[in-house]
Amino acid sequence: MLAKKFQGESHTFAENQTNRNDMPIIQISSLNHPGVEIFSTLTEAQLRNKLEPEKGIFIAESPKVIRVALDAGYEPVALLCEERHIGGDAADIVERCNHIPIYIGSRELLAKLTGYTLTRGVLCAMKRRLLPRITEVCKDKKRIVVIDGVVDTTNIGAIFRSAAALGMDAVVLTPTSCDPLNRRSIRVSMGSVFLIPWTWLEGSVSTLKDEGFRTVAMALTENSIPLSHPSLKRESQLAIIMGTEGDGLDPKVIEEADYTVRIPMAHGVDSLNVAAASAIACWELGKK
Repeated sequence: MLAKKFQGESHTFAENQTNRNDMPIIQISSLNHPGVEIFSTLTEAQLRNKLEPEKGIFIAESPKVIRVALDAGYEPVALLCEERHIGGDAADIVERCNHIPIYIGSRELLAKLTGYTLTRGVLCAMKRRLLPRITEVCKDKKRIVVIDGVVDTTNIGAIFRSAAALGMDAVVLTPTSCDPLNRRSIRVSMGSVFLIPWTWLEGSVSTLKDEGFRTVAMALTENSIPLSHPSLKRESQLAIIMGTEGDGLDPKVIEEADYTVRIPMAHGVDSLNVAAASAIACWELGKK
């Protein structure tokens, strides 16, 4: 549908093109300009397109994150940026995206259009990919992070960034977790979501044992062992399960796990934010 819309607007492109190497740069002055609805009126759920994931779209924000996505092979659909960035921070991105519509406007107009002030003045709509099956993601992997029921987009992005940076091989999410390709998740991850394999888990977390993993539930219980316990380092395959922001992991997930692990605390602190806890767990249990 998007392709057809853009094709139908080819006359608009021609009328608005600048002389910058014949790039399809379109100056917008209205919130109702045809084609920009992908950045404004579509909800995250509509962008994701659950019924037909292969037709889904996501929005990447900031030049650095967009570069990571392009380098990872994601296909751009449309670009929206402040006019001043065309020859500045986004110059190389504009050059790489000269085959798609490039919408430019003032900072104030773009803020009204998107509903928020752009952090780095550039947005790129990109095509989603069909995600691999869990067996493919887990094949030959030694350390994976399992995100179970985490719904805060900032935490999702932070967990992905830690997992990628600290040596995890993949990330698996339960269906009750937030979409990693949410705009804010992508931005917080600084594009790490494009660098590490990930997919959704269709069954229970315990099914990862069928893929050869020993499961590690990060939780404070009477039977939990410290994160530095030697037995954990001896395991060839570990799936580290991180739970929800409020209640933590479901008791059934903890019960079915091979290990229940705690991060030792001091000064009477009882727990850490899931993003901070994931960074510590990834560092301690990651490949050395």
